[in-house]
Amino acid sequence: MKERPMLYTGAMVRKVLADAKTQTRRIIKPQPDVTEERLRELGAWIDGFTLSQQVDGAWQHGFIDTECPYGQPGDRLWVRETWGVISHSWDRHGNRVKWTPNRPATAISEMPFGNGYYSGHVIYAADGPNEWSDDDDGGGEPRSLWHPSIHMPRAACRLMLEITDVRVERLQDISEADAVAEGGPVDHPNGTARGWFEQLWEKLYGAGSWDANPYVWRISFKKVEA
Repeated sequence: MKERPMLYTGAMVRKVLADAKTQTRRIIKPQPDVTEERLRELGAWIDGFTLSQQVDGAWQHGFIDTECPYGQPGDRLWVRETWGVISHSWDRHGNRVKWTPNRPATAISEMPFGNGYYSGHVIYAADGPNEWSDDDDGGGEPRSLWHPSIHMPRAACRLMLEITDVRVERLQDISEADAVAEGGPVDHPNGTARGWFEQLWEKLYGAGSWDANPYVWRISFKKVEA
């Protein structure tokens, strides 16, 4: 079993926490250069299946030599999200006091970060805004100092996902059920969960990214203890 980090936005973190998201899709790099003709040459073509299904089957059976960088079933992904560390806060009299968790928090002691160490509790922006006092702030005023998800160390992680399945497919081949598994609302006010996912994809990857219809890793997962 291997562990690898995976970045998530606050909105997606909330969906995972609420058990409303059990799949994620990530663009395959480089894109597999496969056609029906090439698959027939490899002896990997089976009549009656879509090109996505053919390519996935060819990959599953080793005809396409591309390794999923996120792992395989049984491996784990630790979620990187926007985070901060609290050691102290201010009471109603303006006195600086040790912070007592009143929201989801991970206790840490001398966690290396930057040029020093953090002690206290890790909190997460996905749970809402918060103000606190750092050990070194010296200003006597509460402040927020969120760190980008890319900088989250493993010790600060609260969400661990175990991969249950990995597939190769074209982006636009996502089904309605899979769009719901991606976190899409079952009763979307402007259409289907699949339509919601299309809008999300364009927001994340830019205009025209849905129409490009790239091959993606379809990764299914379940939450496990971090």
